[in-house]
Amino acid sequence: MKPKVLISDELSETAIDIFKDRGVEVSYEPKLGKDKARLAQVIELYDGLAVRSATKATADIIKAAKNLKVIGRAGIGVDNIDIPAATAAGVVVMNTPYGNAITTGEHAIAMIFAAARQIPQANLSTHAGKWEKSKFMGVELFGKTLGLIGCGNIGGVVAERCVGLKMRVVAFDPFLTEARAIELGVEKVELDALLARADIITLHTPLTDQTRNILSAKALAKTKKGVIVVNCARGGLVDEAALKEGLDSGRIGAAALDVLAVEPATDHPLFGHERVVMTPHLGAATREAQENVAIQIAEQMSDYLLRGAVTNALNMPSITAEEAPRLKPFIALAENLGKFAGQLTETSLRAIEVVYAGGVAKLNTRPMTAAAVAGVLRPMLSEVNIVNAPLVAKERGVAIAETYRDDAENFESVIRLRIVTERQDRSVSGALFGQTPRIVEIKGVEMEASFAPYMLFVTNEDKPGFIGALGQTLGAANVNIATFNLGRAAPGAEAIALLAVDDLVSNEVLEKVSALPHVKQAKPLAF
Repeated sequence: MKPKVLISDELSETAIDIFKDRGVEVSYEPKLGKDKARLAQVIELYDGLAVRSATKATADIIKAAKNLKVIGRAGIGVDNIDIPAATAAGVVVMNTPYGNAITTGEHAIAMIFAAARQIPQANLSTHAGKWEKSKFMGVELFGKTLGLIGCGNIGGVVAERCVGLKMRVVAFDPFLTEARAIELGVEKVELDALLARADIITLHTPLTDQTRNILSAKALAKTKKGVIVVNCARGGLVDEAALKEGLDSGRIGAAALDVLAVEPATDHPLFGHERVVMTPHLGAATREAQENVAIQIAEQMSDYLLRGAVTNALNMPSITAEEAPRLKPFIALAENLGKFAGQLTETSLRAIEVVYAGGVAKLNTRPMTAAAVAGVLRPMLSEVNIVNAPLVAKERGVAIAETYRDDAENFESVIRLRIVTERQDRSVSGALFGQTPRIVEIKGVEMEASFAPYMLFVTNEDKPGFIGALGQTLGAANVNIATFNLGRAAPGAEAIALLAVDDLVSNEVLEKVSALPHVKQAKPLAF
């Protein structure tokens, strides 16, 4: 029986042809994505669901999809797909992360010009026969400073073109290396420096817990008077209320927005603002980009449904069916070690080394390394997956290395992850206890700890009374401790506490822990 795929959003007819040519039965219902009730009724008939942004693949839809095996997003953003729900249901989620980068970058450039020269406003005025030449005094881009928040694939496209316009380009991106910055012709800076120097700020970062409202009221208050703000990335990166206040006061010169926090938007405080240019999420809306992503997602989904091949999956490793049972727990271990290291990494990455010792060194380590790299990068780049993680790291100039050793000392197999940044060199090691991943070493300090959904990592001086003080502080804040693991380099030297807690530690509690005597670092972790 042929696998069945439902295309519930507008997609190029080329995708339909590819599915049919590959032997996949396809139903093209581009309006179905907006009819949640009907989608929930029919989705159980299909093995695959191909979407763009209109269809919301929620937990309820996924629950109703009894036979669904794969969801394919023709594009990069997966905000409309409940990935945890899909993962729990065994549904692979794929995207096409590089098919529309040039198009999206070009739209950002167009929006910069539109805002700087007030082109939409001047167009309407001229069509109205007003000829208000003196009213629309623009801003020349030559010699101006462009501030890039996010300098990955799309940000790099914008950087290269703006350098060509003879602009000075500064970039804030924790994963941008000096080598990649030099290659692009940009200056790497911290966020506060970018805010202070940029004449134009453009965002090119995914929406994560770390980047949500990255241009907050506080951040916008640090910008130059008359700054132009451009967002063609994701709604939610800019505090829209604070942006309006800045525009009304004149502190912000203009804004160009392709995305909003709530979409589709039929009403918004910025609608009609004389210094705001807005488009309805057109970043990837060119014939070339839509053709590219349609072809890619049709090929990827067909390969998975017919042959079991996995490409650009956000929640599944690229491995064969024969390898899966043996590799699965090691992949989980590698990814958790990466998440651990990534959440503790605050400066730019230079290199990631994965050391395989013992029996694991004889297995196919590529998906493990990809999982480790994805884990490191994901806290800042939510759309990274174990398939595209090595490429994303390469784009940012992060060196990836694998090392193999025959002896794992006290364990049958050990995976050791070493992270090199601009300021430090740290490591974390793990092993399997049965099929369960556990940490066995952090920064050279031996300790054993299981991964938990929520944890607290503390480094401190090994002094009497610290453990009691930490426990009392957490207890007073009503933070319940599930497990408490300790290790130290030597008596009186640096010590490590790794606690499993019932909920994510709040910033308020974290400040209290950080203020305890002898504490050097305190970080909440989530797995």
